[in-house]
Amino acid sequence: MRTALTVALLASLLTASVSTASAADVPQPIPVPIDSHFNNDGIDTAADRTGNFDGSGYAFPAEALPSGQVTADGVPYLFPGSTQSKNNNAVSLGQRIDLPSGRYLTAHFLVESSYGAAGGTATVHYADGSTSAAALTGPDWYSGSGPISAPYRYSPGGTDQHPVSIGTGQVWTDPSKDAVGLTLPVTNPAVEGKSSLHVFALSLQPAGKGEVLAVRSARSTNKLPRLGGQTIEATVVNLGDQWMSNIRVRAEGLGVVTLAPASVKRLAPGEEARVRIGIHAYRTGTFDGKVIATSGRVSASQKAKFTLGVADYQATDASLGTHESPYWFDDAKFGIFIHWGLYSVPAWSPPGEQYAEWYWQWMQNPNNAVNPYHAATYGMDFAYDQFIPQFTAAKFDPREWVRLFEEAGAKYYVLTSKHHEGFALWDSKVSGRDSVDLGPRRDLVKELFDASRKYTPGMKNGLYFSMPEWFNPDNPWSGHAPRNPWTGAPEPYTGYQAGRDFVKDYQAPQMTELVDGYDPDVIWCDIGGANDSRRVLADYFNKAKNRAVPKDVTVDDRCGIPTHDYTTPEYATYPNTVVKKWEASRGLDPRSYGWNRATPDSMYMTADEVVDTLVDTTSKNGNFLLDIGPRADGSIPEIMQQRLRETGAWLKTNGESIYGTTYWSRMAQQGSLRFTVKPNEAFYITSLAQPGSQLVVDAPVPIKDGDRVTLLGHDRPLKWTRSGGKLVVDVPAGVGRHAWVFKVALS
Repeated sequence: MRTALTVALLASLLTASVSTASAADVPQPIPVPIDSHFNNDGIDTAADRTGNFDGSGYAFPAEALPSGQVTADGVPYLFPGSTQSKNNNAVSLGQRIDLPSGRYLTAHFLVESSYGAAGGTATVHYADGSTSAAALTGPDWYSGSGPISAPYRYSPGGTDQHPVSIGTGQVWTDPSKDAVGLTLPVTNPAVEGKSSLHVFALSLQPAGKGEVLAVRSARSTNKLPRLGGQTIEATVVNLGDQWMSNIRVRAEGLGVVTLAPASVKRLAPGEEARVRIGIHAYRTGTFDGKVIATSGRVSASQKAKFTLGVADYQATDASLGTHESPYWFDDAKFGIFIHWGLYSVPAWSPPGEQYAEWYWQWMQNPNNAVNPYHAATYGMDFAYDQFIPQFTAAKFDPREWVRLFEEAGAKYYVLTSKHHEGFALWDSKVSGRDSVDLGPRRDLVKELFDASRKYTPGMKNGLYFSMPEWFNPDNPWSGHAPRNPWTGAPEPYTGYQAGRDFVKDYQAPQMTELVDGYDPDVIWCDIGGANDSRRVLADYFNKAKNRAVPKDVTVDDRCGIPTHDYTTPEYATYPNTVVKKWEASRGLDPRSYGWNRATPDSMYMTADEVVDTLVDTTSKNGNFLLDIGPRADGSIPEIMQQRLRETGAWLKTNGESIYGTTYWSRMAQQGSLRFTVKPNEAFYITSLAQPGSQLVVDAPVPIKDGDRVTLLGHDRPLKWTRSGGKLVVDVPAGVGRHAWVFKVALS
């Protein structure tokens, strides 16, 4: 039993100092034991392999996880170890958890999901019989993106070398009432193939009296601030029941000079602000330091270990793991994905069913519709590589492409430099299977990058790269070199140079060609598998930071190693905020990234759907990478151009609620409403549905008497009131389309 451990840890946590304040005592988070609700054994040891976290026999490794007192995102928790009881987490099935009666600002959770992100509505119960509600969601444990992580997991037959993690979530509570209970969302039992939310720990943040300030999550980063140097990040929290204003945040410590202090214009009770402090490090190494926040006579600080100076990256997980998504990427929000290659010639699959860019792979399966389609359209003796001469790029105008992306409001783009078919769109010296030696006889990557740097210099340039190739004879992903799907006879792999190690002589050198020859801001790997990514990415990161004018680059989570700056759900988004940066991607096509000639215009995303996806993703700390599929001649289908321009027109009016914003810590959504924050400027409420004569928001919107509320695109302030704790805004008729953005300007 854990009774003695729980009592001891509660005592130590309640006396621990998260931060200090001169004007009032800082109320410490209260861990709430929830082991009586545990119904799942998800943490194994090497000696006891009986756990089954996800319903298919996989489990967290206890040896790589903490146990007992743990702090995540600045909040202390009681984390269950594998030996404390048979079960160590609660699959969320609508259980009610009794709370120690008190007034709280927030309920903080350690959560994770199995088989995809899962969650739902959590309900807080008060002594007076009333309730409040907010979403509680956990990211998928396989993303490896939470603050508590392990580099591997136990599998039914051994060990799976893939990182897994546990993330954080929070539910707002009404500090004017005594909370007595909390009901978890209803998700699925932990069974194979169904998404389940798992809860490992709960801590409550009590509300303080008066002006109470706290600093949490102080840490050094390797990110570049705008003024050069290095960045310290921290979270400033108002734990009192009074508004606070003009908060100044600085870093101190041996070797630290604060060049750009952070400021927080105002902070409502229970609100938090994530800040960036620019520093100059005149020493290198790890030193004691602290972040100090002051507002009038109130101050708070948090001690931290700062790693000063950005050392060269080494080809190790520990070193590469210190790399993070750049601020430009965090702030950009919207990018364009471009799937263009040999698959753009046949460009066919049943619409809405499968990726058209997988045409060559679908050909192999006699039960897939592409197999008989190819036989009837081109003949059984027509090899896939015979499409190469038809990939002409004759109408490819890179200047028009980048101007279209700019008109769409995109801040970056990612071009498929090489897809699974192995055909490179640049002048690859390690392969004759490329667009300079074959097909269009043009370096398509160079032409697009050159045009972007000349005509849209503010846009960032990215490259997708498939790690494996389906049929490369040196290491075929599909298990065999090219062959006729009907006869089995071998077919040539055009441009192939035989007798090499696929990773060391082909894959890694090609990635290095892209880094050295084209200087991409983004490398977007795909599939993973065999790789030399540690060495390649260390070189990539070092070349970016060591140039005369350093720049921040970024990489996704599909290079085959734990290192990643962001996760990449495709044709899906997360149901709630995920603190670790992420990027959702999908095509305008209902189920294809590459152009599918069979898809009618009526099946493409509407402008409403594009805007709604962008708004929803942004509110949850994600970016939206929207894909287009040009034709083989380089022309962009008209329906795609139309959707991009419609999106850009909306962004011209409403982009301030997207670019440079951050997620609201209280909640991402409420029904059709989404929330974003522009630090020190505004709070945005976006309605995905056309509002009626009044907008009603049943959430603790940080608004004060005298604040100005406007509807973007409408030039006059709107009348607003508070009624029963709800914000009520009068809405003018006939204004806006796609999504309606209400701005609360900070006074």
